[in-house]
Amino acid sequence: MIPLTLAEAAELCPGRLVAAADAPPAIIGVQTDSRRIAPGELFVAVNDAGAEFVDDALGRGAAAALVPEDGFAALAALGGAVRDRSSARVIGITGSVGKTSTKDILAAICAPRARTIAAEASFNNEIGVPMTLCRLEPDTEICVLELGMRGLGQIAELAAFARPHVGVITTIGPAHVEPLGSLEAIVRAKSELVEALPPGGTTVVPADFPVARDDVEVIRVGEPEGRIVDGRTLIRWDGREIAFDFTARHHAGNALAALHAARAAGVEPEDSVEVVFSKWRGEEVPLAGGGLLVNDAYNANPLSMRAALEHLVDRAAGRRAVAVLGEMAELGPDSPRYHEEIGAVARNLDVMVIGVGELARGYEPAAWCPDAAAAVETAGRLIEPGDCVLVKASRAAGLEVVAEALAAVRA
Repeated sequence: MIPLTLAEAAELCPGRLVAAADAPPAIIGVQTDSRRIAPGELFVAVNDAGAEFVDDALGRGAAAALVPEDGFAALAALGGAVRDRSSARVIGITGSVGKTSTKDILAAICAPRARTIAAEASFNNEIGVPMTLCRLEPDTEICVLELGMRGLGQIAELAAFARPHVGVITTIGPAHVEPLGSLEAIVRAKSELVEALPPGGTTVVPADFPVARDDVEVIRVGEPEGRIVDGRTLIRWDGREIAFDFTARHHAGNALAALHAARAAGVEPEDSVEVVFSKWRGEEVPLAGGGLLVNDAYNANPLSMRAALEHLVDRAAGRRAVAVLGEMAELGPDSPRYHEEIGAVARNLDVMVIGVGELARGYEPAAWCPDAAAAVETAGRLIEPGDCVLVKASRAAGLEVVAEALAAVRA
């Protein structure tokens, strides 16, 4: 972290600052979880519950503990202060689908060429974004942020202190349509990233995404030209092929957007890119009898469900395909229809579905379970050696326990 003095932190963040007896003059990191504290870091108690861990943080070597009047405002102020002192090129990524995967791919492209930091997992909200900015070092050249939202104005709030040079919008779909009300509102919310760019900045958007500004460079991403060879995806890029170590077709579009974003930030890719995807996003685990588990349990919406089912069939390559599918959340009044449509996709692909949750009845599954705990037993009973299995749902369904049980028993 680019150091901030304790006096600067106190001035930025109204509240109670408790310094350690031997506190250094500057803090070298920020944490909101006392268990992650390293010596010399600042612990920020984001809410009343966090205030209970001040002593724990100090006991673990924190330079100081902050109990702010407004936890989110304090983190934004700290992240913004570090961002203001950095010369790094900042890339912000948002979209209905593919934010985290595009972030992971972009980080993998940039890291061999430039000093790069990227958001952990899906650290994309009013806590995660400033926490990522607080990891900026004096020599950081590229910072890759993921910007999430649950309503209008939230991306604008994040971008106000993140101040990205490059904005990437991956895909627009019905994710979060319930709180926002319509796809048009989702477009407006995502457009806040474009509006936050400086004059002369660059935005990478889907081919049909509306951009009103004429003082930024607009790069429209269409279908990638790619092929799969020996377990790698080769994408045609500026007269050559870039090899990525994944085979999921839906990642090809993410990779193309990431290539454009990297170039906009001044980074050209190497010929081969090794990507480490975030947890529970298409993780593959061998199962008994030559089977395969695809653990994509982190989140789901109609676009990502369809892509995951198609990828499952590709990976099955003739083996029986089974999908443990939970509910897709925040789809509004059309939610039953979306579940029915995904059920039709699964049937057309000849995928056996185990549905989890009340809305999952709309998949017309071969077997239905009320919750993740019941799905563990049902999946263990119905899945056979040699099957290729997808586990996917919105985060609230908690289907990672199903994937974990299958991996533990079948590996």
